[in-house]
Amino acid sequence: MKAMVLGAFGPSEAAPLESREVPIPEPGPDEILVRVSCCGVCHTDLHTVEGDLANATLPRVPGHQVVGTVVRSGGMTQGRFAAGSRVGVAWLHRTCGACRFCLSGRENLCENAAFTGLDADGGYAEYVKVPEAFAYEIPGTFGDIEAAPLLCAGIVGFRSLRLSGAGPGSVVGLYGFGASAHIVLQVAKHWGCEVYVFSRSEEHRALARDLGASWTGSAEEVPPRKVGSAVVFAPAGGLVPPVLRGLDRGGTAALAGISMTPIPALDYGLHLYHEKVLRSVANATRRDGTDFLRLAAEIPIRIKARTFPLAEANAVLRLLKEGRITGAAVLTV
Repeated sequence: MKAMVLGAFGPSEAAPLESREVPIPEPGPDEILVRVSCCGVCHTDLHTVEGDLANATLPRVPGHQVVGTVVRSGGMTQGRFAAGSRVGVAWLHRTCGACRFCLSGRENLCENAAFTGLDADGGYAEYVKVPEAFAYEIPGTFGDIEAAPLLCAGIVGFRSLRLSGAGPGSVVGLYGFGASAHIVLQVAKHWGCEVYVFSRSEEHRALARDLGASWTGSAEEVPPRKVGSAVVFAPAGGLVPPVLRGLDRGGTAALAGISMTPIPALDYGLHLYHEKVLRSVANATRRDGTDFLRLAAEIPIRIKARTFPLAEANAVLRLLKEGRITGAAVLTV
């Protein structure tokens, strides 16, 4: 099969992914083999390729927003998916199921977890294998291209919004407006929130207004009101102080990225006093995934996606790094 393989870490500008012919993976006893239709491109893929995630193992096929059809199943699967079923493969590849985190409903924090495209080969390929218990049924509301960004940009963004404390009547601030934020904005609006979007790109701000943002501007600008819930999507630690300054008393700022540049020193009185909360978001649980996919179909979420052939994966990562993707990017296989 054809796959885009990371053999050595490097900047996206150096095109570190190589197009290779590799064997089709053989599913293990509890796994299913999926023929890939498409795979969304995520900032986590960029961090993986450029070596920002210290635990990445090589060689590796990136990609964890995978949509495809089941080809065959291992001998110990539970029959969740018949051959030909359409499924999604997300970031969380496998957990131990026995640690204190798994047993308390926090499998996203499992110390022995494996992640798609990081510890196990992902969807920048014609085939991928995944534990049956960690695959998702895709709502019929969405085509393959529309469904791919839901599997990480959507799921992790949804978890981040929940952890920010957003709810009916909340004022929500979204910092950075890429694939995840353009989905989260729609969830927040569905919940009855007022949404402010902070982005350097006028093209991104225009999309935000089209999707229902009440106000858009840069992080340096002052919005009409302080926000009670903030989600920071941009991996820029320098954003944290202005985000906290714009956060209302008792508000929560959730950092949605897996990697971030250093956060500058904070002034307790200016940035954190009055019971403000700053928290990170680590991965997502399968419950987050099923809850979000059900909600996405109910709304229904509108996906703005730009498609590229698999062979152009390096170029897409470079565009993503440069902030030149409006909405989501999806590789077609």
